[in-house]
Amino acid sequence: MTQTPKQTIMVAGSGSWGTAISIILSQNGHHVRMWGRNKEYIEEIKHSRINRIFLPMVKLPEDITLTSNVQEAVDGANLFVNAIPTQYIRPALREFMEKKVDAKIPIVSLSKGIENETMLRGSQIFKEVLGSQCIGVLSGPSHAEEVCLGMPSSVVFASRDADFANQMQDIFMTPTFRVYTNLDIIGVEVAGALKNVIALAAGMCDGLKFGTNSKSALLTRGLVEMTRFGLALGGKQPTFGGLAGIGDLITTCFSPYGRNRAVGEKIAQGQTLENILKSMDMVAEGVWTTKSVYSLARIHEVDMPITSEIYKILYEGKLVKKALIDLMSRAKRSEEEN
Repeated sequence: MTQTPKQTIMVAGSGSWGTAISIILSQNGHHVRMWGRNKEYIEEIKHSRINRIFLPMVKLPEDITLTSNVQEAVDGANLFVNAIPTQYIRPALREFMEKKVDAKIPIVSLSKGIENETMLRGSQIFKEVLGSQCIGVLSGPSHAEEVCLGMPSSVVFASRDADFANQMQDIFMTPTFRVYTNLDIIGVEVAGALKNVIALAAGMCDGLKFGTNSKSALLTRGLVEMTRFGLALGGKQPTFGGLAGIGDLITTCFSPYGRNRAVGEKIAQGQTLENILKSMDMVAEGVWTTKSVYSLARIHEVDMPITSEIYKILYEGKLVKKALIDLMSRAKRSEEEN
């Protein structure tokens, strides 16, 4: 593995993925500062070295600095890693802008969603708010609970700048965390966002006690929707057959850690979306991404039958079983049409 100079890296976000990626970077010898907005909770983690709410199964290395102070987080940092959910990136960036974050600092986004108000992906939000030019996205099948325990995982780093992608590959890769590169940042971000929508449907299959036939068919047709939508937005087809696409889709739809899958399961069991979200500490990005994808699909005239039914269940009160009937009774067609 190529040796790269040790970096001073700010990780914005103290949830499960921000914590896991901080551990990865620390293991590679980088100087890591993990920032979170909740001062009391950050102080708790600082003293216990355990992220009790989001990642309780692992102790944070002593050399990871924990702070709720924006100035302390950004001073001297030469890499900005964002682990804040998409819908909360913009409000958080206002705090960083007050501290005059250097627009030249490279950005790595871990977010998997599309902003509701603007329909922008994470990398686009950073470019719009901070004027950032050097931006990349790390995505793929990588539940934090498994990554932090050293279970073998593979992800993809996407950027239009091949040199930057290669540099980040060296910075993030460990013996148990393999990083591939990809120039298709649109496809990688779209795939990461869309798989969360399909995961809601997968959870509904689980909530209805369906079997592997049902879920396998859902994932297959869901991948068709993801690809169709991604191509309409400028992504490349091979990306959706890779780690950010089918790889992350499989993990999210089958893993017990999948929060979007869990939300879908509870909805199918009769719980209301409002009560489910109130009971959660973590963010299920698919709930908000469904809104954005539904709107964008209509703008770009992309056929998204699964996404449309998920939207109607979440936001129009449609019953899960009625949505299933409507999906299964659609007009006949050839698989070759996609």
